[in-house]
Formats: sequence, structure tokens, C-alpha cells
Amino acid sequence: MYRHSLRKRVAIAFAVCVAVLSVVWGFAFFTAIRLSEDRVLTQQLEQAAASYPSLPVNLQGYGDIDSLPASLRNWALAAPDEGLYEFPAEELHVAVIPGDNNDRQAFVVFDVSGIEAASSEDWWLLLVITAIVGTLGTLGFGLGVVVMRRAVTPVVQLAKVVEHIDPEKLSDDDHKRIESGRFGDDEVGVLARTIEKTLERISAFVERERYFTGSASHELRTPITVITGAIELLEQSDLSTADAELVSRVRRATLEMKTTIEMFLCLARETDDGLYEEKFLVLPLVTQAVDQQRYLLNRQLVGVKVDLINADVNDTSQPIASGHPQAFSIAVNNLVRNAFENTPNAEGTITVHIKANELFVTNQVRSETDEQPMQSEGSPPNGYGLGLGIVQRLCERNGWSFSLQSDETHVAARLSW
Repeated sequence: MYRHSLRKRVAIAFAVCVAVLSVVWGFAFFTAIRLSEDRVLTQQLEQAAASYPSLPVNLQGYGDIDSLPASLRNWALAAPDEGLYEFPAEELHVAVIPGDNNDRQAFVVFDVSGIEAASSEDWWLLLVITAIVGTLGTLGFGLGVVVMRRAVTPVVQLAKVVEHIDPEKLSDDDHKRIESGRFGDDEVGVLARTIEKTLERISAFVERERYFTGSASHELRTPITVITGAIELLEQSDLSTADAELVSRVRRATLEMKTTIEMFLCLARETDDGLYEEKFLVLPLVTQAVDQQRYLLNRQLVGVKVDLINADVNDTSQPIASGHPQAFSIAVNNLVRNAFENTPNAEGTITVHIKANELFVTNQVRSETDEQPMQSEGSPPNGYGLGLGIVQRLCERNGWSFSLQSDETHVAARLSW
């Protein structure tokens, strides 16, 4: 249980990291300064001990230029401004100060020969300082990573729990995996509880969907089965031509209703017992769809041609698709029905081309001599949109591809798998 929100914990972690690094850097610089002072004093004492009993004089004052060391006289004649100057070659540091008279200058010379470190020692010191700075930087980075990781641990834990939940295959117990009570009352806890409640609602919805589709499948198909049986009994009796036509119309309407029920039940199901990976032959389903919808062309002078096109002339096998066979049958029925209903009387032939991985349903929508304006691209001919949204959804569920192409006179529907 966390007493502070995630935002406060991150801010506190950042502040602690900065404070610790500041203290460490302060101690490091203080130690470096003290070591430098000790080193200078040590060098002076060593030089004095080496020249004992005569002690060296490092600081000397000069009231005129003539008394300066020979190497500084020419420089002093140029009347340098007041300040501090360094002469590395002579190992001298000079301070220029005003003298007793305004037109004269005084000089304080500090001889650092034997006190300053040699160049080789400077490089070693630079390497040591660089190593110390690098070590402190690495330790600071590691400290920051540890502190920030502890601060965002609840977020990482929640992400790992959610990662193992498959949105495509939610189970009834997925919402129980989160255990939102262990995330406290901060932002992460609110997010965990929200996800848990959402998954719980989705699980309940999936359960209701399964119950509904199971019940609806039985309750809707039973009347259709009764009507179909009654129609079969009527067809076996002596009927007049008019009555036989009426019974035929009732049979077709019943078949359409059965197809519609199966179509919507197929779309409503979230899962369907692995039927979306079943392999099936394409040609029998296409032939069945053409036969079922052929009555729409009984009074029209329109022909139907089904072609099986193989990429290899020596290949006599039939195309095989993978997915839900009932969904494929519904999609093909929609495409064939649309082609039959939207083809004018005596206007060409409706063709169904079947290839190894795709199917084309092509029909003519107006005569080539018709002077009506050309259909705009992307907009299907009038009435051709019936059921195409359902076909698109069925294709998305099964991993198929659907497209529709049209020009002035023809429409071609393409279904690939």
C-alpha cells in the first residue's frame, strides 16, 4: 500500500537522487581542495627540508625594476597593468601593485620552482580525477535507475499482468488476474480497478452473447424447420399451378430467412469452436449459391457462367479456402444475389471466375449504349450495396480480403483468401 500518489513518488525519487548526488559531489570537491592544499604544503616542506639549514625564500618584493630578476626586467619596462601574471618557463608568479609614488610600481614575485607538480604528475592527477568523476557519474546513474525503478514498480507490475491477457480470447477469470487491491489508492490503483471492472463487464457480455446466440439459434431455427417440413408436405400433394407457384415462393422466402438467421448468428458469435481455421472446397459452395439464387433470373434473358481457372494447366485440384465455411457461403450468396438482382434483362452474362486464392463475380449494370453518366469511383451502382457491409465484416473475421470495382457498365466483386 502506497501513501503517496505516483506523481509524488516520482518527484520524491528525483529529489532524493539529486540531493544524494549533490552531497556526493560536494564531498568530492571538498576532498580535492583539501588534497591540493596538503600537496602544496607538503612540497614546500620537502623543499625546505632538502635545503636545510639555509631555508629558501619563495616570496620576495621588489620596489624598482632594476632589482627584478633579469628575466622579468624587459617585461616590467613595458609598464604592465596592475594584476597577477604567470611565467611558466621561469616558474614565476608576479603580482603588480602600485608603489609609493604614482609613477612607480612594486612587484611581488613568487618562485614556485620545486613546488608545482611536474607535467607527468599533472597528467596522472587528471586521469585520477577523470576516473573519480566517471565513477561518481556511474554511481549516480545507477542510483537514479534504482530509485526510479522502485517508484514505477506498480506500473510495471500492472503492465505485466495486462500483457498476459489476450484480448482476442478473453476468459471468464481474466479480470481476476489483476488483483487491483494490491495496487493501493493512487493513480495506478485507479487504473487497475478500472481495467478489472472493464474486463469483468466484457466477460459478462461474452457470457450473455454465448447464451443469447445458443438460445436464439434454437428458437429461430425451430420455426424455420417446421415451415420447411410443412412446405415439403404441401409439395407432395396435388396442387394447381398457381398454388405450386405460391408454395415455391414460400420455400424461397423460407430459405432466405434461414440464410439471414444463420448470417446474423455467425456475425454475433465471438467464438465458434475453431471453425475459423477449417479448410473447405470453394467450388461446391459457389455452385450451391448460384443454384439457390437462380430463381431471380427465371424471367430474364441473362446467362450465368462459372469458370474454374487454374494457374497451372496440369493442376486439376480444386481451390481450397481456410476459414469458416458457413461465413464463406453467406458471403458468396450475398455477392451472387447482388449480381443477379442488379443485372438488367438481356444484358450480357454473369461470370463467376474461381482461381486458386480468389473469386470474381462480374455482372453488367447497364447497356454500353446507355447515355447515363458514369458512376463515380468508389461508389457502387444503385442497389449494389445490399449486404456488402456484412460481406466485409465476415471477411475481416476470417482474414479474407474483399473489394469492389465498377465502371460505367460493369461491376466486379473480388473475394480473396
